[in-house]
Amino acid sequence: MKRFALILGASGDIGGAIARQMADEGWSLYLHYHSNPLEALEEELSLRYPQQEFIPVQGDFTKDGGAEQVASQVFDSSCLVCASGHALSGLLQDTSSADQDALWRVHVKNPIETVRLLSPFFRRHDKSYVIFIASIWGETGASMETAYSAVKGAQLAFTKAYAKEMAPSGTRVNAVSPGLIRTKMNAGLTEEEWQDLEEEIPLGAGAPEDIAHAVAFLASGKADYITGQTIRVNGGWLI
Repeated sequence: MKRFALILGASGDIGGAIARQMADEGWSLYLHYHSNPLEALEEELSLRYPQQEFIPVQGDFTKDGGAEQVASQVFDSSCLVCASGHALSGLLQDTSSADQDALWRVHVKNPIETVRLLSPFFRRHDKSYVIFIASIWGETGASMETAYSAVKGAQLAFTKAYAKEMAPSGTRVNAVSPGLIRTKMNAGLTEEEWQDLEEEIPLGAGAPEDIAHAVAFLASGKADYITGQTIRVNGGWLI
């Protein structure tokens, strides 16, 4: 019997790495994207894993109703990975209300609403998994990324509360908290800034695959006594 997982933000570097790793673990996937179509990823995975299904689903999480748009295209799921998101840097006084609303919808409102809408599917299965890709800044806070830190902190609070709510139903809820990962989201950093940051991190910067491995472990069945936790994948930056 096929196992289906929904990967929110599969068009991003981390989301794409998670999709490839989950497919390698035998999952059929719903691959969510906003504006970057996923034909290439779908074709790659379909050729590599012909016995599994890979279904693109489109939804704009910057707007109200994005969750309903995605959920209406999903017909079963025992795993949801929220890897969607975007960064926002700058002084809080220069952060507009519209910017804050977009952050809230993309990182908190629509992902949580997607979880809510898919929760009846989770109850069909003996075991199911919800995994948020949070951020080190949700744990420590970051100057010049105050609003971003706030929504990532909200993801971690949701993880703890929903884990308690869903444990009796067999749903494990966890978060993976990346540190400095080499992705397009961080492409704006100069080489000097990269060097300065990596000097602070015992193991240096990480790769999207490092996050994908942690997600795959949480959904593998080998981590079923772990719930409500934040798994730090940060190279020793925060211990």
